[in-house]
Amino acid sequence: MRNIYLCGLGALGTIYVRHLAPLGLRVVADAVRIARYRAEGVRVNGEALALNYLAPGETAPPADLIIVAVKGQQLPEAVELLRPYVGPETVILSVMNGISSEEILGAAFGPEKLLYAFAVQVDAVRTGHEVRFSLPGTTVFGEARNAAISPRVAAVQALFAKAGLKTRVPEDMLRELWWKFMLNVGINQLSAVLRAPYGIFHGSDELRELVRLACREVVAVAQRKGIDLREDDIEKIFPIIGTLGPEQKTSMLQDVEAGRPTEVELFGGTVMALGRELDVATPVNEVLTRMIRVIDERL
Repeated sequence: MRNIYLCGLGALGTIYVRHLAPLGLRVVADAVRIARYRAEGVRVNGEALALNYLAPGETAPPADLIIVAVKGQQLPEAVELLRPYVGPETVILSVMNGISSEEILGAAFGPEKLLYAFAVQVDAVRTGHEVRFSLPGTTVFGEARNAAISPRVAAVQALFAKAGLKTRVPEDMLRELWWKFMLNVGINQLSAVLRAPYGIFHGSDELRELVRLACREVVAVAQRKGIDLREDDIEKIFPIIGTLGPEQKTSMLQDVEAGRPTEVELFGGTVMALGRELDVATPVNEVLTRMIRVIDERL
């Protein structure tokens, strides 16, 4: 994989750029953002990154790999920015939050181009164009089922290994994707409402029980959709959160504190919508979602 393009220079996207830029990665963005990045610089752990950009109208070869790391509300714009660079053999890897970006990207470019993916155990914090992190995390990705490793999964594995990025390819990727979605529903939303960094999740039994209540609704929805998510999967969240620095914060809490719109519709909003569709009660997520919508209204 030689032609590697990325859209989305948030905290997570910047970590991928830091590792993959030496291998030729180019950042796809609109002209205004590119001008701002060039003027203000993009820094990771105090180090200025030398980046190559692709603006609308610039020609470039079709991508071998596209990494999509934008916020949920930015995805329609990203689709149009990326459209000129999607070719017959392009592989698209969305590391966005939630469970809907693959469906949207698949509708735009063809579902056969998509691999499912998410990142876990990342403690990145973004302030302006400065990102700081101590844990770059692991990219969990693959086809929906991975009893055998497909050639394109193997190609991404090799690329990420060369870049020093850790990966894991589970056999049942859809189950893993829904597990990460459940983690975000339980942790991100409560962190935003309570202004709680990870350290509070480490030590509060009451908060951990609130996480369980929100996550049980995800389990119920997932099972109704035929996803093998179970009650005991909720407990696997807490050891992961325990590895993150107590002062570090979820992306949703960072958004609230920075006055940026949150991705609540990707989390509780999705749980509510699926609950209505599948006749599953989701009262906890309805309360959390409506509370965060109020926070968003006040930004």
